[in-house]
Amino acid sequence: MKLVLLGTAGGPRPSVNRSAPAQAIIHDDQVHVIDCGNGVARQLALAGIPRDQLTGVYITHHHADHMMDVGALPLIAWTDGRDLPIDVYGPSGTAHMIDEFLSMTAPELAARTATTGRVPFPGLLRTTDLNAAGVVRERDGLRVTTQLVDHPPFDVALGYRFDAGGRSVVISGDTRYSSALIDLARGADVLVHEAIYPDAVGAQLEGAGAETLRQHLMSCHTTAEQAGQVATEAGVGTLMLSHLVPGSDIVTDQMWLDAASRTFRGRIIIGRDLHEINLDPIHDQEKSYVEA
Repeated sequence: MKLVLLGTAGGPRPSVNRSAPAQAIIHDDQVHVIDCGNGVARQLALAGIPRDQLTGVYITHHHADHMMDVGALPLIAWTDGRDLPIDVYGPSGTAHMIDEFLSMTAPELAARTATTGRVPFPGLLRTTDLNAAGVVRERDGLRVTTQLVDHPPFDVALGYRFDAGGRSVVISGDTRYSSALIDLARGADVLVHEAIYPDAVGAQLEGAGAETLRQHLMSCHTTAEQAGQVATEAGVGTLMLSHLVPGSDIVTDQMWLDAASRTFRGRIIIGRDLHEINLDPIHDQEKSYVEA
């Protein structure tokens, strides 16, 4: 099993140095993508991950930076030759979003199907709305478990755990400090956790024209120190900070590291786009495409 951070910025406004939040789990020649921010298909291309192997898409919640390309990514996988089912999981309303996307792209789909001889795209999509914690997928040696986390104003926001071959990766999604997430991440090899740097939030607000954005950010996200505490209480091996707010380099990697290490003494990685960890117990290795 391999983990690749496709995008590590938080929020829908594009960042120069980081892409919108998304992660990939590659297992048994299958690609599973968690969250689909704007441009996720290009990030897969940059990471050298074949889109025609896209098997599952998992949405944590319905903020735009997490689901903007939930329809576009499978469609692009189809144009890359995917002719096997693609399972899409997400909170209630995800299936309706896919239906709306299919309606919006109906002319494109009709034209491309007629001129290429591909199997019809809509028949490949299998969508499951999720409202509760539990195992959502278990096949081909991979188990995917979800847990409800705490990210108002959404009633349903999800964290995901991927287990295969005795190794495990947990994706927090967006959440404030969550005891449910601690339960989900118990004993995981890697916890990918969102993080906010309160003293630099002003950089995220510049030009946003949103009077109550600061209050929102501070009330429903997790500081790096709190993420470290979650990792400590869950007993994880490695903490990776991602979905960084602010996503600019006004907060250095060392600043993020200093904050998280106050509460977690294990291995800490400050996520960068295209950072890769191979969790195969025989070939356990790490690769970073972008220098810190």
